[in-house]
Amino acid sequence: MTRFTASGFARAALACTLFASATIAMAQSNSPAGLWQTIDDSTGQAKALVQIIDDGSGTLSGKIVQGLGQNNQPERRCTACTDSRKDQLIKGMTIITGMKPDGSNWDGGQILDPESGKLYKCKMHLEDGGQKLVVRGYMGVSLLGRSQTWVRQQ
Repeated sequence: MTRFTASGFARAALACTLFASATIAMAQSNSPAGLWQTIDDSTGQAKALVQIIDDGSGTLSGKIVQGLGQNNQPERRCTACTDSRKDQLIKGMTIITGMKPDGSNWDGGQILDPESGKLYKCKMHLEDGGQKLVVRGYMGVSLLGRSQTWVRQQ
């Protein structure tokens, strides 16, 4: 009969926890799903935290969960939006929709710039072992757009 001691049980529990944490981290590094700090491509300043989720079929969407710095105004609204998001609170707003995997990239979706109210085609890819997400918004062809590099939050 096998007998477990308290210290043996604690070591086994710790090993299971570390294995689960490593498995989750590895899964996160292969997908943009998670929490991201957006960085303004013009100023280099942090703007917001965006939560990207997978709907279960591999399609990603993302919403603003918190503004940062001067954008941390809970009552800020998308006054420039022209669609159903007109005058809606920016905090909690879905700004990324319809992103689908395309090899090691995600493409086919759209991203809203709540500052201008403009809707852009979007593509994204991971860098730095899944710790950075390069998000490109564009009109027409990808060459006519701009990119931001977002940083994964733990």
